[in-house]
Amino acid sequence: MSSPNNAGRSEYVRDQVKENDFGVVNVPLTTWDRIYGQPIVRKLFILAILAGLWQAYALYLDNTLLLPTFTTTMATLGDLVVSGEIPLKAWFSIKVLMQGYLAGIGLALALTVLAVTTRIGNDLLETLTAMFNPLPAIALLPLALIWFGLGTPSLVFVLIHAVLWPVALNTHSGFLAVSNTLRMVGRNYGLRGLPYVGRILVLAAFPSILSGLKIGWAFAWRTLIAAELVFGATSGSGGLGWFIYENKNLLDIPAVFSGLFTVIVIGLLVESLIFRKIEQHTVRKWGMQV
Repeated sequence: MSSPNNAGRSEYVRDQVKENDFGVVNVPLTTWDRIYGQPIVRKLFILAILAGLWQAYALYLDNTLLLPTFTTTMATLGDLVVSGEIPLKAWFSIKVLMQGYLAGIGLALALTVLAVTTRIGNDLLETLTAMFNPLPAIALLPLALIWFGLGTPSLVFVLIHAVLWPVALNTHSGFLAVSNTLRMVGRNYGLRGLPYVGRILVLAAFPSILSGLKIGWAFAWRTLIAAELVFGATSGSGGLGWFIYENKNLLDIPAVFSGLFTVIVIGLLVESLIFRKIEQHTVRKWGMQV
């Protein structure tokens, strides 16, 4: 017997859908979606907008001594690359940078391993970082000149200071954040000392370590350029910072902007081709980052 609420309601009989008929609806991506989905395309688009703003504002000022146009800067940069001057200066800076960067990483690793294996090492690292991490690396430039003279050793010294403390701090923080479960797993396998640090702590804390390496690289790169602006000439040669300083004295402002542009490009290339690749093959592959 039908209820009053159902009176006059039509009956519908629907065919039962079989289990095998279920499937995922595939919607083809449009051309715009495919292009927009590429990070490199989005970044190039942003760079193109910035270049356009640069060009427009330089044309508005109409003063090469204040701001050369983007096209003028690119033409000057092309001439300097063809002549070999910019590649030579860039290679000089990169060689010095790698010496200080690698030495700083080695010292940071030694201090951090000592800090996680001994109490006195932990107190030593905390004390030294509290003392020297707030100290700008460029502030040690006068002492570097007195101790090591005018040359590469002075540059390496300030670079080590720029790299050492951020790498050590991030690595130590990553080690402290490793879960007790992973620590006990390492202990149960009988790992002690360096094998325990290398097989358990380093792998578990690698996102923090990588962040420290990126920060250390950025600090080292800008410290090197700043130091070269002051005493970059070594045996008649110098890096990008010295190149910028020399052309500033000559009032060759397009060459100055070409040097600055080269500094930026090298930073972008290191970030995209080195650190981004390391992230993709390590922390992202391991599921530690999105």
